[in-house]
Amino acid sequence: MWELGPLPVGIDLETKKVLKKLPSVHRALAELKGIASTMPNQNILLNTLAIQEAKDSSEVENIVTTHDELYKASLELENIQTLAAKEVQNYISGLKRGFTLVKEYGFLNSNHIIQIQSLLENSEAGFRKVPGTTLKNEKTGQIIYTPPQDHSSIVSLMTNLEKFINNNEISELDSLIKMAVIHFQFESIHPFYDGNGRTGRIINIMYLVLQNLLQAPTLYLSRYINQNKTKYYEYIQLVRDSNDWEPFILYMLDAVEQTSSQTVELILQIKVLMQDYKIKIRDRYKFYSQDLLNNLFKHPYTKINFLEQELRISRPTATNYANRLVEDGFLVKQKLGNTYYFINQPLVNLLMNLQPLESKV
Repeated sequence: MWELGPLPVGIDLETKKVLKKLPSVHRALAELKGIASTMPNQNILLNTLAIQEAKDSSEVENIVTTHDELYKASLELENIQTLAAKEVQNYISGLKRGFTLVKEYGFLNSNHIIQIQSLLENSEAGFRKVPGTTLKNEKTGQIIYTPPQDHSSIVSLMTNLEKFINNNEISELDSLIKMAVIHFQFESIHPFYDGNGRTGRIINIMYLVLQNLLQAPTLYLSRYINQNKTKYYEYIQLVRDSNDWEPFILYMLDAVEQTSSQTVELILQIKVLMQDYKIKIRDRYKFYSQDLLNNLFKHPYTKINFLEQELRISRPTATNYANRLVEDGFLVKQKLGNTYYFINQPLVNLLMNLQPLESKV
């Protein structure tokens, strides 16, 4: 029976197919890093793309919600969030916390990973201490893998993984291959009672930031994984069953390449829309400012409080700005309880109408 061991993997992972695939994946990722850096405010991408990633990552775990529910939840109004929306908001918190930790410390350790998971699950349980966790086939219920059961084994394997993540001298593998290996290893350790899948997908992006392949967490693989879920689980199990890494590594490389290319296109479309709003609002209103434009694109659904805080203006002034933008069609006004909120509908349309990503592996 296959048993999970420490890293590095004792076989050559740089097969001909993998090496042939790497250059195009790096080009796509470099293009994303470059185009993302041209945005006037990085929080625009962190907010809009983080919601998309959180939605897709949660759907991998069968936590399903709608864009409308999520954008309403982002308004921070009490008593409006569905349970699924709260789960997704927790993911956004975990993602942002991970990015803050990586930028502050320059590494990602077990304590950081525990912090990320605790935000996802709203739990302080930490690594598993009680045996009994197994992974089952969703359709048949059959046990397909039993991860390490002993707490000391989990801690030992996570310590080893931590070193593999942060010490580039341990392995000379290309960073993108290492990302795939790290993801497989974390999911196989399965160190938490809950939230392993979502935590693992956050670790993917944090590792790319650590390797300076991204400046900010703007690449989100969950949509690709969610839309090609069967192959994802099949290729992970293939490693466990026959030590065949190539299909899984190629799958992860394809995920990076396709997601990077789609995100580049999305960012370019957002920039075009921002420029259109900038020209039209600046020509019509004396109150135009870059801060106002950033607010309208940082928050697909915005509210008066956001305008007040980010533009440092009074509530009556913020209300006047919003209502005038509604009159000329830049925003759509809606009411939720006793509160009005405002939708940047063209931006929401861009975020909702992404084309499916189909695995080429």
